[in-house]
Amino acid sequence: MTNVVVLVGRLARPAEVRELPSGDRLVAYEVTVPREGERAESVPVVWIGAPASASDHAVDDTMLVVGRVRRRYFQAGGRTQSRTEVVADVVVNTRHAKRAAAALDRARTTLSEAVV
Repeated sequence: MTNVVVLVGRLARPAEVRELPSGDRLVAYEVTVPREGERAESVPVVWIGAPASASDHAVDDTMLVVGRVRRRYFQAGGRTQSRTEVVADVVVNTRHAKRAAAALDRARTTLSEAVV
C-alpha cells in the first residue's frame, strides 16, 4: 500500500516553527483547500526536518504539499486524543512552477509504481 497525499491550497495562518526534542525542526501549516460547490476544508500539515526557508511563506500564498496522511495519538488533560494530519515531504509555493511540477512528477511516479 502507498500513502500519498497531494494538496493545493492557501495558507490559512502563519507557519509555526518548533524544535523537537530530537533537535529536528518542525514547521506546522494550516492549508485551506477549496472544494467545488462545498465549503473549503482546513488541513493541518507538518513538515519535519524542514529547511530554514519553510517558514518564509505568507498567509494566502498558494502552496503545493506532497506527503502522507498520519493519525497520531497523545495524552492531553488526562485523556487520549488524536489528530489526523498530513506529514509533508515537500511544500512548494506554486509561484515556483518548476519546483511544483517536479514535486507533482515525483508523486505521480510513486503512485504509478504502487498501482502496477
